[in-house]
Amino acid sequence: MKPYFALFLVAGMLLASCIPQGATMGDMEKEDDGAVGGISEVPNPTPEMAKLSGKSLEHLQNGHVRYMLKCGECHAYQLPERVDIMDWEDAMPKMIRHAGLSTADEKAVLDYVIAVKKQKGQSL
Repeated sequence: MKPYFALFLVAGMLLASCIPQGATMGDMEKEDDGAVGGISEVPNPTPEMAKLSGKSLEHLQNGHVRYMLKCGECHAYQLPERVDIMDWEDAMPKMIRHAGLSTADEKAVLDYVIAVKKQKGQSL
């Protein structure tokens, strides 16, 4: 089992245990059902994704881990391939500050989102 995957599993279990029964994730706004997904639907970074994006696999894994651990604290996970990149670029700085992440983490999360879209054959 890869270290990031193990970290992801443990963190997910810890976060899930903190949500009271019957509570929601506090969606920031009404979501399009097609854009919201569960943890298992958010793709893990792959070597192909790194090659297509021109970013290192480690950098994309960092963005993925930050995305999974921090973004889901406030709202349902957005499936990167189903959200317009301009919307992400507009909304991310506010959300990153709210999550308490650094500028480097913001870059890693955005690079991860872009890499997913490229792997899915989508234009930016």
